[in-house]
Amino acid sequence: QVQLVESGGGSVQAGGSLRLSCGVSGVTYKWYCMGWFRQAPGKERERVANIYNAGGSPYYTDSVKGRFTISQDNAKNTLTLQMNSLKPEDTAMYYCAVKPTVASSWCSSGYIHWGQGTQVTVSS
Repeated sequence: QVQLVESGGGSVQAGGSLRLSCGVSGVTYKWYCMGWFRQAPGKERERVANIYNAGGSPYYTDSVKGRFTISQDNAKNTLTLQMNSLKPEDTAMYYCAVKPTVASSWCSSGYIHWGQGTQVTVSS
């Protein structure tokens, strides 16, 4: 049973940083995507970043490129999102998610395992 538990959210001022962590357990797929998504009130859920365990470059949505970094620590079973230079428009509930897939090109959608989310609020 896959379990994902996010932590690290909070309230910061614009320009600040936060580091989100997702504790991962129960993933036995050979190939899979792991990603961070966010959803602000009244908006659709958005893929922020993802990695593919078989390799390749991480994906970042345009609005976070150069500011956010996704990484996976296999030894600690943790997926991390380092968020720097935060902006008010980054305010959202952030979720980590996992999708089994044989190709990184399929990491854009269709995630089947989700955490409960952690709130990020950026004030101006």
